[in-house]
Amino acid sequence: MSTVSTAGNQLAATAALDFSLPQQLTVILLCALTAFISHMALAVFNDGVRPFMLDFIHGRTTRSATTAVSFGLSAGFIFGLGAPMALSSGVLNPWLLFLPTDILGLLAPKKWLAPLLGAGWGAVVVFGLNGANEVAHDLPVDFLTAMQQMSTPILFLFTLFPVLAITKQFGRAWGAVAGVVELALVVMTMKLWPDMFAGALAMAVGVLLLIGLAVRRDLVQRKADREAEAVSQAAAQDPSGDDPMASLFSTSAARLRRHLPLFMVLGAGICMLAQMHIFGGGEATSFLIAKDHISEAAQVDFYRFFGFLPLIATTALASGAYGIVGFTVVYPIGYLLPNPVLAAVVGAAVFALEVLALSSIGKLLGKLPSVRDSSEHLRNAISESLLLAILFGSLMAANAMGAGLGILVVGGLYLLNEAMGRPVVRMAAAPAAVLVGGVLLNVLYWLDLFTPVKG
Repeated sequence: MSTVSTAGNQLAATAALDFSLPQQLTVILLCALTAFISHMALAVFNDGVRPFMLDFIHGRTTRSATTAVSFGLSAGFIFGLGAPMALSSGVLNPWLLFLPTDILGLLAPKKWLAPLLGAGWGAVVVFGLNGANEVAHDLPVDFLTAMQQMSTPILFLFTLFPVLAITKQFGRAWGAVAGVVELALVVMTMKLWPDMFAGALAMAVGVLLLIGLAVRRDLVQRKADREAEAVSQAAAQDPSGDDPMASLFSTSAARLRRHLPLFMVLGAGICMLAQMHIFGGGEATSFLIAKDHISEAAQVDFYRFFGFLPLIATTALASGAYGIVGFTVVYPIGYLLPNPVLAAVVGAAVFALEVLALSSIGKLLGKLPSVRDSSEHLRNAISESLLLAILFGSLMAANAMGAGLGILVVGGLYLLNEAMGRPVVRMAAAPAAVLVGGVLLNVLYWLDLFTPVKG
């Protein structure tokens, strides 16, 4: 209990978006670069937009149509998740920085305009958010401080994602084993190492168990395939010898390799931003960095990297557009490096290796179907655990700022969003409801219809 309380106090003390000049310049220049790369259709951050990029690259759809797709798939995450998470944690995130530069880069009709629009957005973030943060904290109903209530459920429920992934892929028995082991490790960590994030060791063991089970299944399957090779080889032969998908993958990989220097600059910038500890790659990571749990943040984002690698690799090879943050492995590497100069060098090298190895990674994933499936289960489990955590944390924030009325407003807005067919994506709906609810409660206070919760 004391660990959680102390962490909450640390977060409250550090949740400010006040950046130094080098940090401001890094954010602005990186936003300019990512908007330019998006304009060139070389990379986008939104995984849902990437499959649409192939038609744009080949001229089968217009820039305005692609921009509309990007905006439709990104707006909810920007305003419902990216902005609330940054304001409540004091740490920037990729939804706030890179989803808007996806849109602005695609929107720009001229190549020179894209980096200017991106830089403008970066300036809005580094100069505007702190002002908004200060204004919000001065309101009678301080909904940003209330939103810090989200940190505990996000951090602790996120710990369970390996258990969910194991259960979905390998059944209830293995899921029960993983659940018992993780619970025991969380209790042990809280008792023996109170300064460590309680879920760190549990997540590590859970992910290792998942990978071990997946590799074991693949090895058993490969042994069975070798025994049946004589029979299956003749049936599997392609008389034409021409694989159109392999040809597409090869063309896409070659397109990305031609722009290797640009990707190296991008990798350097993202790694530098992560090293400055003003940026977190995910919801849990943002709060861990805010609480100065840097090694645990690196651990969490390493698992995210494993979960998203197959998705990013296959969509990049199929569309010809890479991920703005690559395979995301630059996040944890950046967090742990001692200075920005080294981060720039290492980030450039990491992106170079990723782009050069893209074809090989695609072929390797084809040979490890269970490991590839594990990544998909991990990705889904991360989303499911965070969905519950963010909803629960948002209701805790609602209770902190308005008690029963706060819960009624925030919960009601969330349910209304569901009933209307989710115009705001589910992951972002609850934090967005907290922001809207906070504004509404302040209006009620000014009308002398509501008294803010004390404490």
